[in-house]
Amino acid sequence: MCLAMPAKIIKIDGNSARIEAMGVSKTVDITLLPEARIGDYVIVHAGFAIQLVDQEDALATHEYWKEFFDE
Repeated sequence: MCLAMPAKIIKIDGNSARIEAMGVSKTVDITLLPEARIGDYVIVHAGFAIQLVDQEDALATHEYWKEFFDE
């Protein structure tokens, strides 16, 4: 099973973006989302940003993960 994690775009360089989620950052491909901008939240799967999500939903998902890891 694969899980996609929402992450915030903090830097864009061409078709690559630096994203951050729950203290972890990495570079992903944003070719599938040409409309993505710095500050947007995206769903990341297998190294690709595959969908834009709103900030409220992204942060709620992070809270669910924090609860899961704290148990």
